Amino acid sequence: MSRTFQIKTVPSSWIEKEGRRLDCGPYMSGAMEARELLRQLSARKDHLQELTDGGISGIINAGRITRLWVDDDQHGFPFLSSTDILQADLSNISHIAKSVARQNSQLLIKDRWTLITRSGTIGRMAYSRADMNGMACTEDVLRVIPDEEKVKPGYIYAYLCTKFGVPLVISGTYGSIITHLEPHHIADLPVPRLGAVEDQAHELIQRAADAQVESGELRKHAGSMVNEICGFPEKLAPAARIFAYSSANSNDVLRRLDATFHNPIAQEAEALTKVANGISLSSAGVLGFESNRMKQVFVEEGYGTPFITSGGIFSKTITPERYLRNQLLGEDETWRINEYDTLVARSGQVGGIIGRGVWADSRLDGFAASPHILRLRPTSEEFPPGYVYAFLCLTDVGYQLLARTAAGSSIPFLPLDAVLEIKIPTTPSLQQRQEIDELVKRSGELRKQSQELEREAVALVERAIEEGGR
Repeated sequence: MSRTFQIKTVPSSWIEKEGRRLDCGPYMSGAMEARELLRQLSARKDHLQELTDGGISGIINAGRITRLWVDDDQHGFPFLSSTDILQADLSNISHIAKSVARQNSQLLIKDRWTLITRSGTIGRMAYSRADMNGMACTEDVLRVIPDEEKVKPGYIYAYLCTKFGVPLVISGTYGSIITHLEPHHIADLPVPRLGAVEDQAHELIQRAADAQVESGELRKHAGSMVNEICGFPEKLAPAARIFAYSSANSNDVLRRLDATFHNPIAQEAEALTKVANGISLSSAGVLGFESNRMKQVFVEEGYGTPFITSGGIFSKTITPERYLRNQLLGEDETWRINEYDTLVARSGQVGGIIGRGVWADSRLDGFAASPHILRLRPTSEEFPPGYVYAFLCLTDVGYQLLARTAAGSSIPFLPLDAVLEIKIPTTPSLQQRQEIDELVKRSGELRKQSQELEREAVALVERAIEEGGR
């Protein structure tokens, strides 16, 4: 529900149904309209718990857990937070100890489930993909497990994501907005049965999920190619910064005195790029852009340029977070994201998103970038954009070199000039670089396709409901 000033006229019958509540919450969320429209729908309606595996026990709140972190999947399970379930790339998430999962079997999830955030920003949803199967997931996410003999899992997800499903999910009993979502809050949520539309929606959602998985496999293959050709290890260290000591020559210390820049992991990464005949990104024709810090005035859609933050670029669904007033941007396009840019989060705590990167597919073309995003734009055919992205963002060597440039004690940031000094390997032949480039570009196309398929499924269900279930 928007927090902007709103005015709405409601019938007195709604106030009666809500127990004469006079606060705005129940009437502004959209839940009342959704319930009324579904009530008038001639199609059969089932309660959500009638379509889940084992009734209400198929809507799971995993319960509180002890968070015991480990370094790798040998000793732990990848752990999805309520933010991670919405991300496109799950390769860098934390791992929780297997002993924790043994204490609570409901911690692990399977594919084809619907995941719903139950605290904080309630009602954000994800469809559990094949690459999420067997991962652990936070107790802040509800698991909706469909009974596949009664309903297709993709349809349940698509329906809950519609403009009718979302208000019902985020509203509590009788439409009151709640601070936590529990299974009984959505157990009796009405689910219209739409016949062939259910099969079509499921097929679209499943194709969208499969496209995301294939996209991830292509990115992984691209990173592995760089590692194999250049002789890089898959992993240099479990984190960007670990307790260690090292030495550095006086010339290097004159440029950077902070100890973290000279940590042994970063020094090893630098040595590996030298063996791979690395040259600086700037020498390879890579341009760097950073948005100016300016007064940000946001306007309604249609009156400004879509704006995205360093957190938003990692989402599997790319949508404008706000719209930046066009007059503020002027003719200088240093703020602009171009397709095939490598986008790097430049601010935050080391070990978080800082130094992590995203490939700019066509969905991001023309967006205005937050000042907290660095944009790297190759201009030489000898260093295709997908190859630059693969080295920096799909190898641990590239990540360690980006992370080492972080400066500042409170909120570290990546200086653009230091990033452009990072050496990119020239060992791969031009043909190999082009092969890696094609893998990355295909991965970006699949991400876009996945988002389009999911939107198509949701629109299909919404249209069927609006047309009376036909």
